[in-house]
Amino acid sequence: MSKKRPPHIGRLPAGAADSIADVPGVTVGHCTLNYGATQTGVTVVRPHGGDLFRQKVPAAAVTFNGFGKSVGLMQVEELGVLETPIALTNTFAVGAVATAQTRAAVRDNPGIGRNLPSVNPLVFECNDGYLNDMQAFAVEEQHYRQALDNASGTVVQGAVGAGRGMSCFDLKGGIGSASRKIAIGSAGYTVGALVLANFGKLPDLVVDGEPLGKTLKYLQKRLDEPEKGSIIMLIATDAPLDARQLRRLAGRAGVGLARTGSVYGHGSGDIALAFSTAQTVPHLADAASPALHFSCLHDNLLDPLFYAVADSTEQAILNALFAAEAVKGRDGHQRRSLSDLLETLATMEPV
Repeated sequence: MSKKRPPHIGRLPAGAADSIADVPGVTVGHCTLNYGATQTGVTVVRPHGGDLFRQKVPAAAVTFNGFGKSVGLMQVEELGVLETPIALTNTFAVGAVATAQTRAAVRDNPGIGRNLPSVNPLVFECNDGYLNDMQAFAVEEQHYRQALDNASGTVVQGAVGAGRGMSCFDLKGGIGSASRKIAIGSAGYTVGALVLANFGKLPDLVVDGEPLGKTLKYLQKRLDEPEKGSIIMLIATDAPLDARQLRRLAGRAGVGLARTGSVYGHGSGDIALAFSTAQTVPHLADAASPALHFSCLHDNLLDPLFYAVADSTEQAILNALFAAEAVKGRDGHQRRSLSDLLETLATMEPV
């Protein structure tokens, strides 16, 4: 294991960029706010480059522990589609970002809320209040627009966007992403994961099966504090799946999360959402026929996808930890980076 890069998790190969953007059409953008006590931001994931209100994608979510304040999950659960990009931010910024998503959809479709149905904004959050002064309400609608405009196939990871102020295993956390390639029959597919990692206690950290946190626990000063972080796990694939199958995929993200040492603590909001880019669901006004025709893989063929979800989620969490730089924020609070700790550990003489 490199001091700067985590080991490759599992036997499946990664995509070219080892990120969620290896799934064709998926792009990611950040807006990072980094000044003094303000250490926060917005991250946006776009399933495709078109109008999601007009061309929705199948999706489903699983809540492992519901200590969270997300917007839009209820309708995703009911209808099984996404109709806006997915936004990540801090807890107190959910309202501002949801408003920004709604305005963006209305701008592109002026009939929304009038002669068209309303739109379902989708915003996930984690609490970055240790490093970021959430009471400053620094995230505004313009920051969502900037993140959306910045969306590209290059996924910057670490202390960026929504991950700027996040902590993971009492170290610096943030945005992490990874991908895995699989074959089912004669067809090849990609599974990509992107996480907003803000959970865990240092003694529990496991890296590729190695209890690394036990080695580093001498830095832990709050062993008796409960686990009260969160993680959002986004899974994308180009495999043809319906919402029911995507819910099964989302459930396997918990496997990757658990491998890193999480037990979904009482105060942790742990949510996974999976979507497929293989097919779109047209808005009724754009549909060529009242009947929709979709293909999906046979359930008995899903195991390779389950492995890919578990491995890419675990990899994404580790990538977030290794990519994140140390950050100092509100009231002098700071989080060291895992890479810095490993550098320090390497220079210490054996006991």
